[in-house]
Amino acid sequence: MGDRLSSQPRIVQIPISSLYVHIPFCLRKCPYCDFFSRPLDPAQMAAYPDLLIAQLEQENRRSRWQGPFSTVFFGGGTPSLMHAADIGRILQHADQLFGLTTDAEITLEANPGTVTSESLFAYRAAGVNRLSFGVQSLNDANLARLGRIHSASEARQAFQWARAAGFDNISCDLIFALPDQLPEEALSDLEAMLQLAPEHLSCYGLGIEPDTPFARQLDNGELRPATEETYAEIFCLLHDKLVRDGFDHYEISNYAREGRQCLHNLHTWQRHAYLGIGPGAHSFRTRDWGERRFVPPDFEAYEVALARDRDPTALLETFDRNAAMAETVYLGLRCADGVDDRVFLRRFGIRFAEAFPHAIERCGRRLTHRHGHWRLDLQGWLLFDHFIRDFL
Repeated sequence: MGDRLSSQPRIVQIPISSLYVHIPFCLRKCPYCDFFSRPLDPAQMAAYPDLLIAQLEQENRRSRWQGPFSTVFFGGGTPSLMHAADIGRILQHADQLFGLTTDAEITLEANPGTVTSESLFAYRAAGVNRLSFGVQSLNDANLARLGRIHSASEARQAFQWARAAGFDNISCDLIFALPDQLPEEALSDLEAMLQLAPEHLSCYGLGIEPDTPFARQLDNGELRPATEETYAEIFCLLHDKLVRDGFDHYEISNYAREGRQCLHNLHTWQRHAYLGIGPGAHSFRTRDWGERRFVPPDFEAYEVALARDRDPTALLETFDRNAAMAETVYLGLRCADGVDDRVFLRRFGIRFAEAFPHAIERCGRRLTHRHGHWRLDLQGWLLFDHFIRDFL
């Protein structure tokens, strides 16, 4: 990577655009999940909204962040274990302290096994306007293998309740490339999910993350992951089906109807600023070349820090120019829009092709340059980890 020009960034800090709220409670942790979560404790859950509000108030006093928020994302864990009234209180405080744009996208991740018709009406009334259902599969055998607490029929019922409650922007997660899953079985699972008519689908190949039950099963020879060939075949099958059905494949794992891309995630991939609250949450500030902070995944330490009015966050990394360029490319090439040459030049004072000539050459025809944007094709996305190494 070249570094011929000034080390000073060419774009000043932009106001914060997003808020991420981590809800770290689950009824049961899935064997593939490596996100921070803990078993549901009703007393801790009851006290948790006040802790989140206390962190929002502290961040407001520290003046590290500016509003208004254009997106809010409640992730987890299982955010749908939190009462709608508490979701509403958090949103009210976020609005009072930082502001929410009039058209703010407000997403709640929801486990189909934890919602009712009444709770979904209440979430909608509290201000949530987008749901992300962790369906994962509409095959009961797959759901059992994945350790999910809901059945396929419960997922279908939850989706219909959400429609009745007024949600017109619903995303569903699908996990594919399960052990021993045939390509036609994965396609059948997708077709069943499409019958629900969601506006957005996130299709994730099953990954075996370290320190998870699935990782231990793999080490013990009890689990046989999908081969690379099977993974690639399923990935292309799902892509072809969704594109034929009118979905935009706008990021490696994400598909949306027109105008229904997840704005919160797009902001993250575009390196806009976001504030994360709750243990396990990350934040990104755009000052200088970028700075990432996080709240350590320790619930008790989080409680103590806020009770003593201490900053519960810690510095994770500070970017220099080269690191900011590398992350811009890593995030940008995940997306269908790719890396915008003009934005890259304005930000870093160097053209993309000048900064990464050897990496571009190694990508060959998998990386194209059209209309001022550098993009990986579908095969490039399949081999993303392989190609992106040369840019980092």
